[in-house]
Amino acid sequence: MSLFEVPGWSVPSAPVAQPSKKRKRPVSKDTDDVDEAERMHAAQKNIEKLMRSLGEGMDALHGEGSGDVSKKKERREGKEKVAKRTDKQGKGQEQQRGRTSDKSGKKDGVERRARSQAKSGDDAHAGPSSPRPLKEKASPSTTKSKKQKRKQGRADSVNASSDIQAIHEPLSVPTVAAPSTAKATKAASKGKSQDSEQGLTALQAGLKKKLDGARFRWINEMLYKSDSEKAHELMSQDPAVFADYHVGFRHQVESWPTNPVAHYISALSSYPAKTVVADLGCGDAALARALVPEGMIVLSFDLVSDGAYVVEADTCSRVPLPGSEPGPSGGKSEGEGQVVDVVVCALSLMGTNWAGCVREAWRILRSGGEFKVAEVTSRFTAVDDFVSFISSLGFKLKSKDERNTHFTLFEFKKIPRQPIADKEWAKLVSRGSILKPCEYKRR
Repeated sequence: MSLFEVPGWSVPSAPVAQPSKKRKRPVSKDTDDVDEAERMHAAQKNIEKLMRSLGEGMDALHGEGSGDVSKKKERREGKEKVAKRTDKQGKGQEQQRGRTSDKSGKKDGVERRARSQAKSGDDAHAGPSSPRPLKEKASPSTTKSKKQKRKQGRADSVNASSDIQAIHEPLSVPTVAAPSTAKATKAASKGKSQDSEQGLTALQAGLKKKLDGARFRWINEMLYKSDSEKAHELMSQDPAVFADYHVGFRHQVESWPTNPVAHYISALSSYPAKTVVADLGCGDAALARALVPEGMIVLSFDLVSDGAYVVEADTCSRVPLPGSEPGPSGGKSEGEGQVVDVVVCALSLMGTNWAGCVREAWRILRSGGEFKVAEVTSRFTAVDDFVSFISSLGFKLKSKDERNTHFTLFEFKKIPRQPIADKEWAKLVSRGSILKPCEYKRR
């Protein structure tokens, strides 16, 4: 019994390999020898055939005469020469036709350009344009292509017609704008040129203008709501504040219907020569710049000096000019030593102690001198209270002009008055609220 044999189980025997049905070529030991013999035999037969064919060719060659061969050769060579000559003649004819067509094309192009130039000259009412003379044939290195010549011809034609048209065009006459339009245009161009010089775009220039306006309003309110001593200190420490204020002031003046300074320039220009005028709170000294060349004597004072017309001074505290208050005797007097004929305060009664400017105006004025005041109408709580206050400091009202919607103009005359004690002066300064400060709406 085998190792894996189990009772009741049978194990099939291993399958027997079946022989392949494919027919195999019998192999013989002498196969290689037979193949080699067959190859040798075939090669021998091929050699014999080649030799027979060579022999036949040699016999045919020797059988024909040498004259026949030479004749055939000559005939063959003659045919080749004829074919070559025919080809050369054909090529020469083609080249000749090409040169003829090129010459005729160039000639036609020149004639067409001449006709176009003559036609353009006739259309412009000018003499006919003479065609350009034909140039001699140039060397191939310097000859232009037909395309370049056509472009040059068209350019010459256009230039000739444009030159003739330019000659016969009428001269353009510049139009003169109306005075108001010319003034506005000049102002606009001046503003644009200033902006362009600063390298600002239109948007940047607009923003800068708004910022300048806001800064002017801030400085203006500060000057109205503080006393002159504080304002003087600020301007002395930073003169740029003074410059910025007056730049903004000039821009604001452009929107006013009238300028009080211009009114006073017109009024004072009729005064006698050598009239002494004191401009308190002069700003950029526009009054002096206009009247001094006419022979007037204008003394200008403000918080900052410009080194030419303006003298630095706190006009609400002390004006650097001769003059005195009434003596301590107690009687009415006009003081002594004054040299000023007219005092002008054009929009300059600023600060909480503006009453000091009125008192200084009285001190420096000659006897019977004039005190001219221009103020913003909206500042007055009551015009009569203002006139009463000025009168209490030694003035008499001569005229009042309320025709302007923006400003009220006053003209006072100096009269004798009593000395002012310190307690009385303190009461007068406390009445300064009769002029309200200029305030702007918050934006």
